[in-house]
Amino acid sequence: MDIQEHSNGTAVKVKIQPRASRNRIAGELGDMLKVTLTAPPVDGAANAACIEFFASLLKIPKKQVEILSGHTGRTKLIKFYGVTKDELQRVLGVGD
Repeated sequence: MDIQEHSNGTAVKVKIQPRASRNRIAGELGDMLKVTLTAPPVDGAANAACIEFFASLLKIPKKQVEILSGHTGRTKLIKFYGVTKDELQRVLGVGD
């Protein structure tokens, strides 16, 4: 999985599956992380659920999670401010 480390945080590509039975990390999909969310892809509900899910998972404020690209699609680039690559890998349970 491609996790990009920056001076102020870490970014990862994520494939979102909306309208799932529960919010969870569903594994890796190529160079992306696959995440299922219960929210529908309507009026930004899935984006808000995505931010809330990762903030809760990483135990950081929602303002430290930003969707950099993919606001209207299922493939997103998400940045986590103040989170290192090692911390992200440990919480997500993934390797390099």
